[in-house]
Amino acid sequence: MNNIQLTGSFTRDPELRYTESGLAVFEGTVAGEEHTVTHDGKPLSLPFYHRVTLLGRYAEYVAQRGYTAGSPVAIQGKLEQNAYTDGTGVKRNQARVRISQIEGLAGEFETVADQGGGVRMKGGQNSLTVSGNLTRDAELRYTPGGDAVLNLAIAINERWTDKDGERQEKVHFFEVSAWRELAEAHKDLVKGDPVMISGRLSNESWTDKDGNKQRSSRIEALDLLPLQRGAQVSDRQGQGRRSARPEVVQAPAAAAPDLLADEDMPF
Repeated sequence: MNNIQLTGSFTRDPELRYTESGLAVFEGTVAGEEHTVTHDGKPLSLPFYHRVTLLGRYAEYVAQRGYTAGSPVAIQGKLEQNAYTDGTGVKRNQARVRISQIEGLAGEFETVADQGGGVRMKGGQNSLTVSGNLTRDAELRYTPGGDAVLNLAIAINERWTDKDGERQEKVHFFEVSAWRELAEAHKDLVKGDPVMISGRLSNESWTDKDGNKQRSSRIEALDLLPLQRGAQVSDRQGQGRRSARPEVVQAPAAAAPDLLADEDMPF
């Protein structure tokens, strides 16, 4: 399972380009603001910026609709891992959304200008549901304030048949975080466990100690369900559980992180 839904506006005019082989590629960044509340009941606005892409004839068809900066759209698609090399030659990974369906929204939707000169919808949706296998044991830690945070890593398999009838497969890897009661409830998950996760996609940027700007994508879990392992369930029963004392980490900022503006996206 790999589904993501976005409702937002294009930050800048989307682009249609062609590869050397003639494949049409429609690309843009969709942005919005989720309005939610913190665990202690305080209102919180979470801006999001997600790169979206579409290939083939459907890309050409969508490009003819004339979407521009500020156009409100609803998107259904799949979450995928995009590997690239930045301007300094460093290999990086960033999440993007491969569009399955895109529709323009009727009516007027308020937008807000961001610091990068683009716009984002004031409101929107950023939700996903994915399933896959954990690539390492769950790591439970606590903030100085006592909040539990669980760090996971998930591998999502994608399978398809190419134009020659050959079966193809690609694996997408993502970091996952869960908080508080949800974190403590699933602290015993181990490498290989299949899980289904519902939540939101978060893109963050920061400057490291050497002054280099770093970027990452993370799934923030709002719900997490372990799945059956079939014949491998008995193998898990023989695996030991780690009993090391959880580490203490810094609490997340009360406001949204330094989210990527459109001009920061490495595409």
